[in-house]
Parts: sequence; C-alpha cells; structure tokens
Amino acid sequence: MLDNLNPPQRAAVTLEPHRHALVLAGAGSGKTRVLTTRMAWLLRSGQATPQSLLAVTFTNKAAREMLTRMSAMLPINARGMWIGTFHGLCNRMLRAHHRDAGLPATFQILDVADQLAAIKRLMKAANIDDEKYPPRQVQSYINSAKEEGLRAAAMQANDAFHRRLAEIYAMYEAQCQREGVVDFAELLLRSYELLQGNAPVREHYQRRFRHILVDEFQDTNTLQYRWLRMLAGGGAAVFAVGDDDQSIYAFRGANVGNMADFERDFEHPEVIRLEQNYRSHGHILDAANALIAHNDGRMGKNLWTDRGEGEQVRVVESLSDQAEAQWVVSEIQSLIAEGRARREIALLYRSNAQSRVLEHTLFSAGIPYKVYGGLRFFERQEIKHALAYLRLMENPHDDTAFIRVVNFPARGIGARTLENLTDAAQAGGTSLYGAVGRVAGKGGANLAQFVALIDRMRFETQNLPLTEVVAHVTAESGLSAHYKAEKEGAERLENLDELVNAAAAFDGETVMPEDGADALLALAAFLSHAALEAGDNQAADGQDAVQLMTIHAAKGLEFEAVFVTGLEEGLFPHENSVLEQAGLEEERRLMYVAITRARERLYLSFAQTRMLHGQTRYPMRSRFLDELPAQTLKWVTPKVSRVDAASYDRASAWRDSAWPERARPAPVSQGYAGASASQGVEVGGRHFRIGQTVSHARFGEGVILALQGSGPQAQAQIRFASAGTKTLALGVAKLETA
Repeated sequence: MLDNLNPPQRAAVTLEPHRHALVLAGAGSGKTRVLTTRMAWLLRSGQATPQSLLAVTFTNKAAREMLTRMSAMLPINARGMWIGTFHGLCNRMLRAHHRDAGLPATFQILDVADQLAAIKRLMKAANIDDEKYPPRQVQSYINSAKEEGLRAAAMQANDAFHRRLAEIYAMYEAQCQREGVVDFAELLLRSYELLQGNAPVREHYQRRFRHILVDEFQDTNTLQYRWLRMLAGGGAAVFAVGDDDQSIYAFRGANVGNMADFERDFEHPEVIRLEQNYRSHGHILDAANALIAHNDGRMGKNLWTDRGEGEQVRVVESLSDQAEAQWVVSEIQSLIAEGRARREIALLYRSNAQSRVLEHTLFSAGIPYKVYGGLRFFERQEIKHALAYLRLMENPHDDTAFIRVVNFPARGIGARTLENLTDAAQAGGTSLYGAVGRVAGKGGANLAQFVALIDRMRFETQNLPLTEVVAHVTAESGLSAHYKAEKEGAERLENLDELVNAAAAFDGETVMPEDGADALLALAAFLSHAALEAGDNQAADGQDAVQLMTIHAAKGLEFEAVFVTGLEEGLFPHENSVLEQAGLEEERRLMYVAITRARERLYLSFAQTRMLHGQTRYPMRSRFLDELPAQTLKWVTPKVSRVDAASYDRASAWRDSAWPERARPAPVSQGYAGASASQGVEVGGRHFRIGQTVSHARFGEGVILALQGSGPQAQAQIRFASAGTKTLALGVAKLETA
C-alpha cells in the first residue's frame, strides 16, 4: 500500500491516528492518492473502522473515485461508511433525524431551478415587484445568508431595500417549512443547527466519527468549516487536504482563510507539503511557481518534478483576437498531425464569451470540439433568446421564435393566453403572430404590445448595419436590462456583447450582393450562419474532440497541450478584480491553475486588438506575462513595438503614482503599452496622445492608453485611478488635459 508513495506522501498517510493534519497538496502532487491511502491505511492497520470514518468531498464524482480506489486496495463494506459531498452527508443526517430537525420524513430537496420557481411563486402571491427585487437576486441573497449561517431574523438591514429582502427571506423560510421542502443551502444550515441545538445527536456523531477527512479544503465556505469543527469537537482527528494556491471560488462563498484558521483552531496540526509534481515538466512548474510567488499570505510551497525541464512555455502575440484564434487552430492542426489526440488539447479562457471566436475558427477548420462544463456559444440561453428576437424581425411568422421570447423578459403573457392564441391561430390557419388580433382581454393587449415591439425594432433598424441591428435588439428587447438586474448576470451580458462582435466579424467576412442588399438581407444571412454553427461540427459523445472551457471549469483536469488565451489587462486579470488586492490575488491563483493543467506543452497568447461591443479595443498585455521567468518562455512571434518611449515613460510614471502598491500593474516592457496611433489625434482644437494625463469630471485623473479614429469620431481608451479602464468618445467626453 505504501510502496509507491514518496516520503512526504508516506508521512501524511502514516501520521499518528490522533493527530490533526493540514496537507498542502500542490497541483499534480497526488492528493487523491494520499487521501484514499490514508483511509485504507487506517482501516488495514486496525486503527479505524469503516463506521468511524467521515470523508467529505465537493463532487459525487470525487466521492465515487475515492471509493473505487479504496476498493482496489482492500476489501471493504462501503455501506457503513460516510463518504460524500457536504450536501449528500447533511441530507443523510437529516433523514435519520428528521423529527429533531423539524422536517417531515419525506422532505423533498429543491434544486436551483426549483428554488427559483418557488421564490417567483412566493413573490407573485405577495404582489412583490420582481423588477425592483429580481428573483435571482433574492435567491442569491438567501443562499449567501444561509452559507454564513444566518436566518432571516438575524439579517441586518440599514435601508428599506435590504429590510424588504430580509422580509422576503422570512416569507420563503415559512413557505418551505409549510411545504416540507429544503434547498441545497438549507441542507447544511439545518444540519448544523441540528448538531448545535441537540446535544444527544451532536454527541452521538462526535463519538462515532473519530477520523474526519476533507478533500479540496480550500474550497470550504464559512458554514461548512463550522460544521466540520462541530463534528470534530469530541476529539476526532481532522485530516484536511487542500491547496491555498488553487482557491478560485470566492464568488461561490469559498473562504481561503479557512486554511490559516485551521492551524489556529486545531491544536498543533501537522502541516505536510506535497510539492513533487507528477504531471508537468520543469519549465511549466517554474513558471507557475514564479507567478504565484507574487501573492501575499501564502502558506508556501514550491512545485518540482524529476521529469526534466521539457519544452519552454510558448508565448504568442497576435494582431487581433481573430488572428489569435487562427494561430491557435493552426497550431492545433500541427499537434494533431504529430499524432496527439484531440481530447488531449485544451483551449482555456477567463470569460465564457471568449469561446465564440475560437468556436467559429474551429468550425471553419472542420475540427470537432466540445465545450466542457458548459454550452457552446450559440446554444447559450441568452444567445438563443437574442437570436429569436432577430428571427422574428426577419420573419414574424416564425412560431418557434415567437414562443421562445413572447414572455421573456416577462411581460404578463401566461400559459392560458398562449393557449388561446394557439387555438386562434389554428382556427384561422395562420401563424401565432398573425393571430394576435383575435385574442381579447388583458392577455390580448399584452400580446399586441409584444408584436408592436417587434414591428418597431424592425422599423428602427431597417437602415442600420448588421452590428448596430444586433446591439439595438439586445437593448430594446429588454434582454440586457433583464440580465443586468441579475446578481450573476454579468457572464450573460458578456455573451450578448460577444454576439454583437460576432455580427461585426460576420459583416467583415461576408460579401453581400449589392443589388437589393439591406439590413434584413444581411440579418437573414447572419441567422443562417448562426444556425449552421450551432448545428454542425458538434462532437458526438465519446468522439475525439478538442476541449474548450473556462479556467474555472478546468480545475482538476489535465491535458498534454494547453492554450491559455486572451492574456490581456481587463480580460485576465479581469477588470473587476484589479483594484483590490484580494481580487487580483484570486485572478493570479486562477492563472496558476491554468498553467498547471498542462503536462507537456503550454501556450500563452494575447492580442494587440480585440473586439468589444462591436468595436476594436487596444488592450495591454496581462501583467501575469511579466511575472513569468524569461528562461521559461519562448516567444513564438516577434515583439512588435507599438508606442514610443516618451509615451511609455509617461504611462509608467502615472501608474507608479496612481495605483496602490499591491494592485499596481506589473511594469510593461517598452512597446507593450497596448496602444496605437501614437502620433495622437486632434479633436475640437485639442491634441490628445498616448501616455497623456487627462482629467474627467466623473472618473477623475487617468492616462490615455490607446487612441482610434479621427476627428469627432475619435475614441480614447483611458485608465482611471479610481474607475478602471474606460473607452470614451473624445468629442463628447469633456476631458481636461494636463
């Protein structure tokens, strides 16, 4: 059992049974092997029984893998063991003690969609304005409170808005209790309250579980940690395995501080570092180590391998995001020609919307691909909604598109109204659109307003270019406002923006016939293009296909060749994170995760220009590239100078004075400030140039990073000390120059 373990792994597995342990397991260091072997060793050596072990994972897949590996080491009866996710184990506990927990024996569990439906039903019955209190925001508020261990009565509210949220939370609690249902967050909170308030139950489990083992400890939230401490309060030994350098789920409530708290809360824990990496070659690990060293407050470890240095990390600079995608696909074709399986090639990106350009280029090259852990671009809900509006503008008699968006966003058109509309259409032998005038009452009036919206958008866009048509529809249809109101709607908004970029790219690539060409003709062609990309080149289950995914989805996976794309300031690190040290450090941990997915070959790429909102932007390359050791890198493309030295010096001086020390972007090599038009532009009698300091009435002082256009149409990309990077029209921005 111990023969294939290295010394630190063996020390962790054979640690005295009564000792607490915090195992800092670096990427690819064999943490699952250590965790399962520890359990098997405790059982085989007679120091534990199956009933005395509690093992907590974050996914059912991880729990199944743990059982499978243990079964291969020794014959066990898994029925008496408690191995599973936090939610699964809490459900098991509540089923056994449902009366003590105040639940019916047959209580049902609401998944995320069911919970949202329950909240909507409650708000409708209470006549609560769902525009002022969007149901998804209410759902997020309730779940966040529960994950902090807070009931509605304990919520603090300093204004009327949050007092009303707390009231809705209380109403929701009462509704769930009345109906005998629990949501996912409630499983853990109710289980914790059961242990906290019922001494006999608490003492029973504290006596039973003498060994508590936790996987992915860095991903635990506040309440999960308190639940573990409660169970361990009877003297159980806690064996926690995690990696603070891979804590990337703060947006889900994960608290990386739990790892530091563990050393304080559990007396004299043994801290064991697993630093030997069995996945990647030396250059990849050296890059990862150097990058993560820029984070403060780490528990500290340094990955190494005995597999040799391997190939250097390839860095690629492209002229545009489309050129970046074309280069990536060309390199993928070379890798496939060398004999690499497509499934061993992964394309990683920071934001979901980035997949669109990559998908389009793979599609054009006929390379099968699969979006791991998500939907392909044209299959995403918000994109299908937007395309449905566009389809109705091009063909109002498209019943499938009509049904999809007639009540999205909600406009008071219910199932009964649609049933009446369908009957009227069938009776009249017409489309749903054509039958709207035959439906009476309030529902008929709401249908008429929807049809008027479609007709108005068609009229307003008849002379606009395709890009503006798509942008106009996403705004006027209410889709953008709907997702903007959702607490977690930012990703959907990014995808809608990317649809505008897709239209712009299609406009630039497609030659329309001059005779009779108009907005609707271009729109019809674009919709056909979208339908083809959505329907073709989809990898069948089990087919060898290139893997596309966000970096968050890539955690825990590994591939022979990995491409990390879009390494630009504002994109990665994301613009929402760079002004706070905690946010920037999480972005750096995310980059660390991306790097350590690669076994043999790693590519890092960025573009000089990128489409955003249908317009070209000029980003700076990511500071993360400057934090990697030069000896680990191989520049595949030449470094092209884009600004003069004076502009660069001005930008650097401004950044040194305006940015907080830890949040400041890393120094940028001359020629990489990400700008064009270094000669400057003349607008309204004023001369603007790259590197120039300017002042805005709302955003304060900033520096010009890039310029595009000329005359009244000129735009400037400006980084403000307090407001981040903004793109402003120089003709209307009223900038003061230094």
